[in-house]
Amino acid sequence: MSFDPSEVELWGVYVPPILLAATFGLLAMWLTVYLLRRWRMFRWFVLPEVVMLAMATIYTVILGTFVFPL
Repeated sequence: MSFDPSEVELWGVYVPPILLAATFGLLAMWLTVYLLRRWRMFRWFVLPEVVMLAMATIYTVILGTFVFPL
């Protein structure tokens, strides 16, 4: 089976699926960081910025693989 990458149309503008995956990946990361900070669990990480970058990357890859096929 051959899969050709395609763009997604949003209000007449064609955007690549990686842009949507990255946008929703960042939103999911911000929500996770908000919840971790609210429950005071974020203090257990030595480098919070690296954890945030890793979460954004993981969410983007998961969304790009399963929700928005790249």
